Amino acid sequence: MNIAWEAFTPFSALAGGVVIGVAASWLVLVNGRIAGISGMLGGVLERAADWPVRLAFVLGLLLAPSVWLLLTGSLPALLLPASGNRLLLAGLLVGMGTRLASGCTSGHGVCGLSRLSPRSLLATLCFMLSAGLTVYLVHHVLGWN
Repeated sequence: MNIAWEAFTPFSALAGGVVIGVAASWLVLVNGRIAGISGMLGGVLERAADWPVRLAFVLGLLLAPSVWLLLTGSLPALLLPASGNRLLLAGLLVGMGTRLASGCTSGHGVCGLSRLSPRSLLATLCFMLSAGLTVYLVHHVLGWN
């Protein structure tokens, strides 16, 4: 993925962070649920007692690009220089990591850290270290681009 740094605007990044924070806070205050994507999707698939709330959350994530397109008239350019097999492997590894960590980066990194959870701090440190090590190995050791 290539990032167009010349198009970066701090306001849009700040606004996005505020929206994520407000949504995560609202969900925990109103529904007592952590806004972790893996837990939300898992609850939909397992038909948890509160699956309609979880489904609304997941659908909101899926519909957000359409709302953005309606508001702005364009979508950001996205270039994924990886094959379908690499993306599939990456998705499977992320899924395994989510199961091992009992949550995903959004659940631990956004919601857990804001609740000062030591477990989420450890999980987030592991996510970040693993990501950094993976990028180093893939680009500098294996030479994949």
